Amino acid sequence: MTQSKQPTNTGALATLVIVFFFWGFIAASNSIFIPFCRTHFKLDQFESQLIGSAFYGAYFFGSFILYIVSSLVGYDILNKIGYKKGIIYGLWISVVGALLIIPSANANSFPAILASFFVVALGFSLQQTAAQPFAIVLGDPSTGSHRLNLAGGVNSLGTTLGPIIVSFFLFGTPSSGNANVTVTNVNNLYMIVAAVFAAVALFFTFSKLPDGKDDAKFESSSKASTSLVVLFLAILLIILVGHFTSLGKLPLTAITLVIVVGILYTSYGAASKNGDGWGAMKYQQLILGMIGIFLYVGVEVTIDNNFGALLKTPGYITEAGMLDSEISKYISLYWGSLMIGRWTGAIGVFNLSESGKRIATIVVPFVAFGIILFVNSLYGNNIKDLVPYSICVIIAIAAFFYGQQKPVKTLLTLALLATFAMLFGVMTKGIISVYAFMSGGLCCSIMWPCIFSLGVAGLGKYTSQGSAFLIMMILGGAVIPPFQGSIGDSTSNMHISYLVAACCFAALALLAVRFRAVLKSQGLNFDEQIGGGH
Repeated sequence: MTQSKQPTNTGALATLVIVFFFWGFIAASNSIFIPFCRTHFKLDQFESQLIGSAFYGAYFFGSFILYIVSSLVGYDILNKIGYKKGIIYGLWISVVGALLIIPSANANSFPAILASFFVVALGFSLQQTAAQPFAIVLGDPSTGSHRLNLAGGVNSLGTTLGPIIVSFFLFGTPSSGNANVTVTNVNNLYMIVAAVFAAVALFFTFSKLPDGKDDAKFESSSKASTSLVVLFLAILLIILVGHFTSLGKLPLTAITLVIVVGILYTSYGAASKNGDGWGAMKYQQLILGMIGIFLYVGVEVTIDNNFGALLKTPGYITEAGMLDSEISKYISLYWGSLMIGRWTGAIGVFNLSESGKRIATIVVPFVAFGIILFVNSLYGNNIKDLVPYSICVIIAIAAFFYGQQKPVKTLLTLALLATFAMLFGVMTKGIISVYAFMSGGLCCSIMWPCIFSLGVAGLGKYTSQGSAFLIMMILGGAVIPPFQGSIGDSTSNMHISYLVAACCFAALALLAVRFRAVLKSQGLNFDEQIGGGH
């Protein structure tokens, strides 16, 4: 007897997809809000990057606290309350954070705005931890990857539209010439954001959806917990040192970078010698994955978050430098580049013939590119200088074909291509340099599933724990952007600071080679089909 497939709860999935959309919307919108805050609060580049640090740091702190408390009580708290309630609680936390931005803006307090963004992202960390497995239980498990890829594609749409919509609320249309942002503009924007989050939370609360629980046993790991506690305390200490001493910003951020990578590398060595008590960390590929996610999220965010300051630099793309209200189309295309790649990466999960997949791999990127151009044109941006970017899209398509949807090969190919693009961008100026830096989005687009799949390969019963550790490493988005910003401040040259991005991509290429060796030593050939994105 053939077992019938469980039908997909399309209503719940549609609502869940809105949550994915707003993760992307808010994260990408930071790139418009950061240069605004820099101008409004008269900040240097390092200080402006603290918005990203507060936002992405919350992912680490939220995931860490959830893991540690679960370790202490001996069961997975999120699994205990259910994924549905986890999403609801996370949404209400984000509502509080969005509402806190309003009095923070009224008080003209940048520290208060940082605290508010931290609260928003703290809610996101809980939502993200719950939403991805919840998407699986909203239908037949065999089609779970399709739902995740749909949600990931909508997330990327949010990253594309976010900068344009936020720019509209802050500055109006490009033709309006409104460069003076008032508190009312900020209030209206985050009132709407809070209202949408609240509406989605209420829908989940009163809907007849499954709780989303499973019977997976919580796996404790005392040595891994100790390593993460040391990392947590080290970051807290660095924050205190930065606040109460006059230590320079560049050495402070450099020390943070060294400590994070150093603790992970030390754990890697210790776990390799004796895996007892390390849990998921006894697998070398997991720690490689943690370093990889740290670098990947860091470089994806730093390219964008420092991009506004670069575009405003006199002599880089225009003689006088661009205004805050003029940069949204470039920010949008950078995040749109991730959408192009992720939509292309999702082709593999659909039941297409080989020729159909090849055709789709060529057509889908240009459909996505067309949507980006259309949305920017609709907003009133002049898109003439964006059209030649199609050359970068063609190069990315060639790279996708060469990678053959194999995690190691794809990661290595895209990391090397991105390294070259960053170096080329540093050595040139004007629109050609802008294209090079924006193409980093094309290369980043499907790195997340490559690194994630390689990091959890062969973990068995520790897969869930390993996934939680990988999500903690979104911390890279809190560390690497201010490091680049401090280099830009200390050298008075934001252009040259993009060597940081080149170094991150080069390190990811080396990690890809190491992944191959480690997995091969365990008898794992994990160059299998991938899809989707973060």
